[in-house]
Amino acid sequence: MRTNPRCFEQEKGMPVELNRRPVASLWIGEKLQYLNQLCLKSHLRHGHPVTLYCTDNVQNAPEGVVVRPASEIMDIPMDIVEETSASFLSNVFRYKMIRATGAIWIDCDAFCHRPFPDEWEWIFAGHGMRGALNCGVVGLPQHCELMDRLLDYYDNLPDAPPWWNKQQRKKLEKQKDAPHAVKIYRTERTAFGPQAFTYFAQQTGDYERAMTPDVLYPVPFQLNDIFYDPHGRVEGWFTEATTSVHLYTNGTKPWWRRNVPLENSYAWRMCQEVGIDPGLALED
Repeated sequence: MRTNPRCFEQEKGMPVELNRRPVASLWIGEKLQYLNQLCLKSHLRHGHPVTLYCTDNVQNAPEGVVVRPASEIMDIPMDIVEETSASFLSNVFRYKMIRATGAIWIDCDAFCHRPFPDEWEWIFAGHGMRGALNCGVVGLPQHCELMDRLLDYYDNLPDAPPWWNKQQRKKLEKQKDAPHAVKIYRTERTAFGPQAFTYFAQQTGDYERAMTPDVLYPVPFQLNDIFYDPHGRVEGWFTEATTSVHLYTNGTKPWWRRNVPLENSYAWRMCQEVGIDPGLALED
């Protein structure tokens, strides 16, 4: 475990006072699931102050997480959320949050394996088996060209994303009777997320700053069930550079969200290590 000369870390997952960079996320809904509790508390364990911006009155955030209204950053149009997904507008929210606060964005399913080094100003990485960038964990300077391009894209949506091909544009044109943002989502679900982040990072030249997948996304998305397999070797994917471990709750089969993880699986072991009782926050 890395040490910090300014502080120390308590054992057994208890949050402690450390002088590390703040992290923040967004939750749309009334109740966190146990994996979300686990991931948020994992950052507290390593001394990162954690803020969770919420659209509802969330009562089951781990002790130590600061819960704030999402409206402090931006209004969340719930009619758009209902026609897309709970995570859709988080792609806009994360950059507005970074610009306003300077915190590192973390998805609520990003587990903190090691603390983020203080000197990391640019935090993003390639993802999975395709090599595209992901935006599940993002750190950017509050004022940079990449941030400007992303916010301009969201605030002034073009007729079609500039990187789309003819087939994608034709599919968009077939969408009827919906807000423009919803039409884009229905055409390509990741057009607000990894697609946009990858494209604009290429345009600004910041793509070259990307970390390798093992730093933030060591396990490929396609293998996400491994976190619940008591015989799986999750840590076999880790390297000495691994800092965050994405658990991909959006891709998790419903059974794993409605039942406690099997003993000795990675999810079970991390709940034991950090101090989360999965049985108290299962999906309905």
